[in-house]
Amino acid sequence: MGISKLIALQATLSVFAYLKHLGLSLISIVYASLMSFLVAIASHSGIDLPSLLGKKSDGSLPLLSIIIFGPFLYFVRLFVLTRRLVSNEPPYNEVCEGVYVGGWPYSSKTLPPGEPAIIDCTAELPRALVASHCSYFCIPTWDTRAPKPSDIESAVKWALRKRALNKPVFVHCAFVALGVAQDWKNAENIIRERRPCISMNSLQRKSLEEWSMHHQMSSRAKNE
Repeated sequence: MGISKLIALQATLSVFAYLKHLGLSLISIVYASLMSFLVAIASHSGIDLPSLLGKKSDGSLPLLSIIIFGPFLYFVRLFVLTRRLVSNEPPYNEVCEGVYVGGWPYSSKTLPPGEPAIIDCTAELPRALVASHCSYFCIPTWDTRAPKPSDIESAVKWALRKRALNKPVFVHCAFVALGVAQDWKNAENIIRERRPCISMNSLQRKSLEEWSMHHQMSSRAKNE
């Protein structure tokens, strides 16, 4: 079960208990069940619709989304913050010169130095205020799911342009291959050496494999 479904379940139980305490049993059942159902369906691998939460290209979440999915969104943040507090995992690691991989940068201590350009691969977490001054590229993606190969390509090109300007790049919730190696499998090994906690599932591997094939074909076509 992915984090999205787990947090949706926790948020549902909490909302149900709170509204029931207020004497709104029927409303609590309908609202909590609908919120959980929508998140579970939208994050299912067969549907994969992160746009349900409406995260914008600037990393903000619309007011309507916050109203409807507020309990879920805030439970996600609580889960991330709690996991960070109890874990010995550093907030970020430099996987190669100028390229960092890490978690949600919610404070200055969790943001790499040098005002990095940020690639955000989350659908549930907003762009934190501490990152508002940084260059930003957003690919809303459910936890345990993968961006489309075309989105990965766009992110890689964007990151390489920033690196060409000698700008550090920070990818959070990352499995986006940044051209560090000849293929994503080598890139994964390089990243895992520096951040052992990173793991990928079959869906993410499939997406990266498709991106890698497309990227190699495009590169060959340009060289011919």
